Formats: sequence, structure tokens, C-alpha cells
Amino acid sequence: LIHSLATLAEHPESVPINALVPVDGTPLAGVEVPTVWDMSRAIATARITMPRTVVRLSAGRLELSHSEQALLFMAGANSIFNGDKLLTTANPELDSDAQLFETLGLRGKPAFSEPLTPPMEKAGTVLVTKTSFAPRGQAPTATASA
Repeated sequence: LIHSLATLAEHPESVPINALVPVDGTPLAGVEVPTVWDMSRAIATARITMPRTVVRLSAGRLELSHSEQALLFMAGANSIFNGDKLLTTANPELDSDAQLFETLGLRGKPAFSEPLTPPMEKAGTVLVTKTSFAPRGQAPTATASA
């Protein structure tokens, strides 16, 4: 799915990364949930392939410790959904999110309050490269811009 989104002519404004929350009575009730390492790989892949896209930690955060959520922010997540409940699952309390943000030195911002600019471009220290994907066995092409 990330590959499909990353190869669109225009990347989406945001991509939610959900951890499966098995719900009794549904077809996925007995399925094993992804590990924090699986989630970190998905988040890092989304961040690298879509640098201007907001990568949101979504469903399943209630099952993650603050340390695990910190790892996911370090992997490239830069947004959360807050509030009592998502569509079908509970969400961490606002106080818990505030404590997490304080511990990590993060601060919230109103949605859509500034242009989609990756942190690397804000710092002006990283060259942003547009990369195209190629079929297996063929080299992708890349063009660099400053």
C-alpha cells in the first residue's frame, strides 16, 4: 500500500498507520497484532518515500507503551489522532498524550496550520531527492534538487 501511495503523481496529505486491534466477532479477531518493529518499518518507509506526507500514528496506540510510541516518532511518525475514541477502538487519554509529548520534547500544532514541508527541508541540511521506482532487477532513476 505504501508503494502504491508513494508512486502516485501527488502524494496524499496524510497516511494513517494503524496497528491491528482485534475485535471479537470480526474476521480478524484472532489475528496476531503487528510488532512495534513492523510498525516502525512501515512508518520509516512511508516517511522516506513520501517526505511531505503527514504520517499519523492511529489505531492501536493504546496498546503501545510511551517508549514504543517514542520509537515510532523516531522512525518518522509526526502526527497522532487524539480524542476519546477512534472509529471502533479507544484512544489514549489526552493527559497521557500530553505527558508523552512533554517527555519527547514535542509540541502539538493545529491541523493544516503550515505547509507540508519535511523537517529536513526546514533545517536546510538534507538534499531532497525525487526517486522513481523500477521493476525488480532494474535500477530506479533519481533526480536531485536543492
